Amino acid sequence: MVVLNKIYTRTGDAGETALGDMSRVKKYDPRVEAYGTADELNCIVGLARLHATGEMDAQLAAIQNDLFDLGADLCRPNMDQDDEAGYPVLRMVESQIDRLEREIDAMNARLEPLRSFILPGGSALSAQLHQCRTVARRAERRSVELASVQDVNAIAVRYLNRLSDWFFVAARIANDDGKADVLWVPGAHR
Repeated sequence: MVVLNKIYTRTGDAGETALGDMSRVKKYDPRVEAYGTADELNCIVGLARLHATGEMDAQLAAIQNDLFDLGADLCRPNMDQDDEAGYPVLRMVESQIDRLEREIDAMNARLEPLRSFILPGGSALSAQLHQCRTVARRAERRSVELASVQDVNAIAVRYLNRLSDWFFVAARIANDDGKADVLWVPGAHR
């Protein structure tokens, strides 16, 4: 259980921060960039939830929880030392991706196939979900970059890839099941 009774510690004043294994790195370390971008995404999902109701809101709430799991996973290096931690280390698992895929398939079944690229917009929720999609892609890029130099749970990277797909399909659902999508017209304003 987490207990936060003091918010500032002054331990980061010199430009370093502690990872999940208590090792210290610069605040611009690729691992900090990866989990920091996941945290940014979680904030934007919170904004999207201001416009969501019912099932969509519940799904976004589950995603927010997953994003905290993802941050916990990404902030802890040295997966080969998980057994030595002295406590259960939280890692992303395949069932989290499976849930996203089931939800994508269910939403996609309600949509007509796309015949054009779409522009972010339409409804407020759709626009927010498109922003979630682009930040999810950035979090994925940061995680892939991290994985090129350090140990990263491959499921965490795959989760981000699937999550951006989820946001794209959900944005179409938020636009009256795609009927209010804003279509791109190539070269329309030349």
